[in-house]
Amino acid sequence: MAASVRRRGVRAAHAAPAAPEEQPERAARLARPARSTQTAAEPLARALSANDTLAGLLARLAQSRERWEAVAPGLAPELAAAARAGPLDDKGWVIVADHAAAAAKLRQCLPEIEAALLARGWQGPPVKIKVRPRDPS
Repeated sequence: MAASVRRRGVRAAHAAPAAPEEQPERAARLARPARSTQTAAEPLARALSANDTLAGLLARLAQSRERWEAVAPGLAPELAAAARAGPLDDKGWVIVADHAAAAAKLRQCLPEIEAALLARGWQGPPVKIKVRPRDPS
């Protein structure tokens, strides 16, 4: 039986503990501080702006947020609380609604939303309203 256990690479349950002289060395090895991650801990915005593609993504995210800040005050507080800024690309700017009722009301408010954007000088792609997918849990 012992030979079959060794062949499978399983240690016996009654293995001898480590020698006393090995235990302090092991404790010292476990107590070493982790490697310094100071260079890897730079702010995310700085890391994103260092890459051209990611810098463009960061700029679109900021512009989407600015558009939402221009539009949200013109909406009812309950409606603004049920929506948020979504992605912005060449095809359009998306406002993401928490539920279908909020999306329907936002679609009714599209003329006011587009007027608020035009007042700020944004004549870009059309505004789209989408419902946020439900959490599967």
